[in-house]
Amino acid sequence: MTERTPVDLWFDPFCPYAWITSRWLLEVAKVRPIEPRWHIMSLNVLNEDKEVPETYREMIARAIGPVRVVAAVQEKYDSDTVGRLYTELGVRFHNQGMLKQLDRLRETVEEALEAAGLDRGFADAMDSEDHDDVVRASHEDGIGRVGQEVGTPVIAVEGVAFFGPVITPAPKGEDAGRLWDGVRLVAGTDGFFEIKRSRTRPPIFD
Repeated sequence: MTERTPVDLWFDPFCPYAWITSRWLLEVAKVRPIEPRWHIMSLNVLNEDKEVPETYREMIARAIGPVRVVAAVQEKYDSDTVGRLYTELGVRFHNQGMLKQLDRLRETVEEALEAAGLDRGFADAMDSEDHDDVVRASHEDGIGRVGQEVGTPVIAVEGVAFFGPVITPAPKGEDAGRLWDGVRLVAGTDGFFEIKRSRTRPPIFD
């Protein structure tokens, strides 16, 4: 059996592009010998000292609730469990559009927990600061590898870390594998820092 290379991904459940990247990484795992591992980070922590629009500030202030829930689960369970919860949250937040119904945020999180085989009581973490140190430590672990100028997602593999890739929609099959090969190549090149172009389409979930 081929040994799989660990690939660490840091995400905030509210971020649509992190969600798409995470689904791409799962596609990559089908065609390349990698093992995704899941870690929490926070758009709220990332932007706490930055000038951002007030509407965005209000949104990410709500985002800390699900982040805390994932941190509580991360403290007690393994990466596979965190990944399973992330999938259930992401399907609801993004594919099903529940981020447009923030008044039902607690209910949505509880439904995701139950679907992931976890106790709905973890949702109590949404309104508690008990896990904020865990959130901040996990966030700093990820963002510290790439710098403060970027956001979520962060990927780290074999000593190389990078932001992104920002893609939409997520490629499938061998297309996903080829993108992984290219990203690994450029990210692992000494002195390489950035490729970027303006986004011309909204997030596409499938």
